[in-house]
Amino acid sequence: MSSITIATLPRMSRDALSALLLSATTPSNLAIVDVRDSDHVGGHIFSSTWVPSSTLDVRMPELVRTLKDKEQVVFHCALSQQRGPSAALRYARERERVLGAEESHKQKVFVLEGGFVQWQEKYGKDTRLTQAYVEDIWREY
Repeated sequence: MSSITIATLPRMSRDALSALLLSATTPSNLAIVDVRDSDHVGGHIFSSTWVPSSTLDVRMPELVRTLKDKEQVVFHCALSQQRGPSAALRYARERERVLGAEESHKQKVFVLEGGFVQWQEKYGKDTRLTQAYVEDIWREY
């Protein structure tokens, strides 16, 4: 049984993620997985991969395979309170099951603190960090 739990998954701040994205070397070693469903409209973090939470059961083996060589993987949803942490946990456990504990620990899996809602508050208008941003959609948050 895996020792990975929601409580042991580290969080990454929006400032730390933005610094990684803006650094010259890190983006190729970093994957960002956006698990929002229909609430994906209105913008997304640059270079993120959209994997709706409703498709995770089917796409998890593909994610483990395609992200296996990344040093860091960051999951998020709108608030990173339920779907993001749950997806990160499922991914980390599946990676450990498929690749083994030793290989699995070579990759760091994070949850983005505050999700896209907090991200867009600071970086929504920054086109280096956020794509397809529609400010009007986020005014109600």
